[in-house]
Amino acid sequence: MVWLARRLSIQPIPVTRLDPTIPLYVQLSDLFRRRISRREWPVGVQIPSLEQLMADFGVSRMTLRQAIDVLSREGLLSAERGRGTFVSSVPETSRRLKVETTLAELAEMYRDTQPKMLDIEPLSSPPPLDPGDGTPAAAYMHMRRVHSHDDRPYNVISIFLARDIFDLAPEDFRTRTVVSVLRELPQVRIAQARQTLTISTADVEVASLLGIPINSPVADVRRVFCDATGRVIYIGLITYRGDFIRLEMDLQP
Repeated sequence: MVWLARRLSIQPIPVTRLDPTIPLYVQLSDLFRRRISRREWPVGVQIPSLEQLMADFGVSRMTLRQAIDVLSREGLLSAERGRGTFVSSVPETSRRLKVETTLAELAEMYRDTQPKMLDIEPLSSPPPLDPGDGTPAAAYMHMRRVHSHDDRPYNVISIFLARDIFDLAPEDFRTRTVVSVLRELPQVRIAQARQTLTISTADVEVASLLGIPINSPVADVRRVFCDATGRVIYIGLITYRGDFIRLEMDLQP
């Protein structure tokens, strides 16, 4: 491979801005990964030397070597003896969440998802309805799951599904993505579907389930489906890891 003959500069981040509760090498590897993903460090360029990075971040050589080793194992960085360390590829971003989409596209996004059930039980308290959502169903089932793609977890989801609809295909709802099953049931018609997205940070539990550092950026999505009578048949509260998200919107001139 022919490497570009130029070096990268980096804006120093004071060590006081690093979170002391998270290993420094984890925070630095995450920062470097984002710079590669955003093409601030394009493929083929040489990253700053260890000495420069030590001065910029106020961390030890060992910490930087650990951070670089993480990205080297991911195939993002490659060391060349006597020359330095170069960007060799960008992080995979094959799956994206679009804020504005159709139910068909949403089901397709989940087509090859691997769901893992964490909890499932009849809901004994009222569902988390907001004013204007619609009329509540008589009863709901509550499911909490982790969705993965290629064995990589990308979201945690709490689902509140009308009990009468769950009873139409209980095994499918337990083992497959709920949106896909809903669209296949001839007895079910989704007349209204809405979703909202809020940027947040990962708490301890979410970080553990998604395999990301605490306080990493995440996207919280709230999704509501109603039938033709205005009855709320599905509520989904989904937390996506931040590196799964890309917003695409057409701006009208």
